[in-house]
Amino acid sequence: MKLAVIGGGGVRSMFLAKSIAQKAAQLGIDELVFMDNNEKKLNIYGKMAKVVAGKLNADLRFRLTADAAEAIRDADYVITTIRVGEDDMRVRDERIALSLGVLGQETTGAAGLSFAMRSVDALAKYCELVKQLAKPGCKVFNFTNPAGVVSQTLRDMGYDFTYGICDAPSGMLRSFEKLYGAPEGSARGEVYGLNHLSYFQSVTIGGRDVLRELIENDRAYKETDLRYFEKSLLRERNAILNEYLYYFYYREQAVANILAAPQTRGEQIAEINRKMTAELEQLDVERDFDKALSIFEYWYGERENNYMAAESGVKRETRWHFDIFEPDDGGYAGVALSFIRIAQGGKADSMILCVPNNGAIEGLLDTDVVEITCDIVGGEAVPHRFGKVDEQNLELIRRVKIYERLASEAIRTKSRVKAVEALTLHPLVASYSLATQLTDAYLEHNKAYTGVWT
Repeated sequence: MKLAVIGGGGVRSMFLAKSIAQKAAQLGIDELVFMDNNEKKLNIYGKMAKVVAGKLNADLRFRLTADAAEAIRDADYVITTIRVGEDDMRVRDERIALSLGVLGQETTGAAGLSFAMRSVDALAKYCELVKQLAKPGCKVFNFTNPAGVVSQTLRDMGYDFTYGICDAPSGMLRSFEKLYGAPEGSARGEVYGLNHLSYFQSVTIGGRDVLRELIENDRAYKETDLRYFEKSLLRERNAILNEYLYYFYYREQAVANILAAPQTRGEQIAEINRKMTAELEQLDVERDFDKALSIFEYWYGERENNYMAAESGVKRETRWHFDIFEPDDGGYAGVALSFIRIAQGGKADSMILCVPNNGAIEGLLDTDVVEITCDIVGGEAVPHRFGKVDEQNLELIRRVKIYERLASEAIRTKSRVKAVEALTLHPLVASYSLATQLTDAYLEHNKAYTGVWT
């Protein structure tokens, strides 16, 4: 089986390689190709990933390439994790919104539309290559943000072999396992909503529902990503919230914190990546891997400990370490691998994916892409049926979903009018005048990538 990763030169490439190499023999993956059009990064982070894969599975044929056609040809599965315009464009995405007093977060905030404007055309080209060159039935797992808008748009374009993946829900479940000292994979969640806007209706560990316990557990607010919320909010919602809901329920606090911070999240990551890459560029990362790994651990630890710190005022203080041989939590590669494992096993099992609603949540269209617990049956994802959900939760989901529908239409038709409509309805913008200014600024910002919109 061949697995291709488009965006294999990213700084998280080692994590992907580790996840895949640890499970390759079990899943029958014998060929792995990492592709990136940034050859400098591919020759740093891609080569480090290759070393990791080799240490874990010497029989795995691992290749690096800058040729997308070579990577995709005869692939059984493809993972896409790209950043068109790289870090500098993200920084400007966020600052444009903040200059107008609007949250600029790159997935849930207004900046997500700008990022999607650049991403979709590139991803569509890769999807066309999949149709032409990959094996029949090839599935594409898209991790490129904003996964909600991107997944919706790709489906609207007819690429029904694409699935949006995110490691936030699975990461939350793993943190609950650690809290309870429970084995990996013992926590399950019934999740409904949208990418970065989803609600856990139930959480079970070893078959026992612990949702109410977790909401009341003071340790959970220190040791898991419940740290971003007040206990009273979770009681009122009668659910555990995706960490990104912080931006919706604490909007003014998030914006004030970001404006008061010396750097945005995008600026932090751009600086960390720039310094890390400059140091690693001086090494032969394959021959001097231990030193390269030490450099990577330092800078990536800085990145992890500052996750959502500027926005929330809460900084993590854990020493970050990358252990090649430690059993892997999986991350977003783990989501894709779970699908492959279940599909191959022939026995239905559940996982959380971004898929068309198809009647699962009342009040949404069948074609609306949602983030939801699914059964994988016959190699296809079938969402669990939630029916009527909490009225207040649904109202927020519907508002953001209408934004995503309009954003999809704007990107597919290159319509300035639809982009303005989308941002006007976005709960974190909620203003026609701001939406107009943002749209015009983003069209100017992205014109080298998107061409002319009308």
